[in-house]
Amino acid sequence: MRTKAFLLAVLMVITVTSTFSQNRVPVFKEDVPLDSIRLSDPFILADKATSTYYMTGTGGLLWKSKDLKKWAGPVVIVKTDPNSWMGKNPMIWAAELHQYKGKYYYFATFTNRDVKIDTVGENIIERRASHVLVSDKAEGPYVPMQDATYLPADKPTLDGTFWIDKDGKPYMVYCYEWLQNLNGTIEKIELKPDLSGSIGEGKLLFRASDSPWSREKVNDKVGPNKVTDGPYLFKTGSGRLGMIWTSWIYDVYTQGVAYSKSGTLDGPWIQEANPITPPNYGHGMLFQTLDGKWLMSLHSHRKSNGRTVRVPHLIEVDFSGDKLVVGKPYIP
Repeated sequence: MRTKAFLLAVLMVITVTSTFSQNRVPVFKEDVPLDSIRLSDPFILADKATSTYYMTGTGGLLWKSKDLKKWAGPVVIVKTDPNSWMGKNPMIWAAELHQYKGKYYYFATFTNRDVKIDTVGENIIERRASHVLVSDKAEGPYVPMQDATYLPADKPTLDGTFWIDKDGKPYMVYCYEWLQNLNGTIEKIELKPDLSGSIGEGKLLFRASDSPWSREKVNDKVGPNKVTDGPYLFKTGSGRLGMIWTSWIYDVYTQGVAYSKSGTLDGPWIQEANPITPPNYGHGMLFQTLDGKWLMSLHSHRKSNGRTVRVPHLIEVDFSGDKLVVGKPYIP
């Protein structure tokens, strides 16, 4: 289990990057290079309708670009209901933008720090859950839909992403947090046809301990890390269903990949033996540029003068064959 000091350090970083008030307007800038932006969990939507790239992530803000090189922003794009379980000013983590059936959907993790749902050891578990908002435009505003909750109120969930499985049904794939279950999982839940709520209960896909590459030391014993973070799904050129996801090797943020033997979310999921990105890079996603090139967007995770610095990066990828192959850094 992570030490208390480690958890406090992570919380400080997350708090700095995810507590922009929806009532406070951030300083808007133009012509900002990508490597000058400080952003965790960067997600990029290449929107053909507007010939624009939209980037969001932890913090609930949006950046825009025409060429991936210079960015304008950030702007607030989320309007949550202050009377909902989220409260007046929820923390927002790992936001994603997905276009589906003529609308744009905002998958994100919301945390109400004023509501405690559990205590496990030294860990006080706050009300946190993956949720979906909707807009008619890529740049928002994104607002709540029909259902007040998508996932159980007594479980901390995070990093929800979107996938249409072979059965043609929409699903949210998300993490059930290790702070409560002590062995983080990645799970799926079916969504309503218009994504306005969930159907049924979540189903386990795999556990953090299934990873052959993650590591942590507890009481001088080395074993798999307990963290599951940042799932993102893709299909290779040969038709294999893959998932990138992130954990840790001791104190090094690390991303690996798994493939579904059945080609569906139900798996079984076979974990690749080795990580697929450089050390201290993770929480990636894949997108195709407006001129057809496939890239991975992810952030670096390193210490600088005692503080954790997270910077978005782009890396070339090729999954036209049987596996995801990560290439060289992409410089717009």
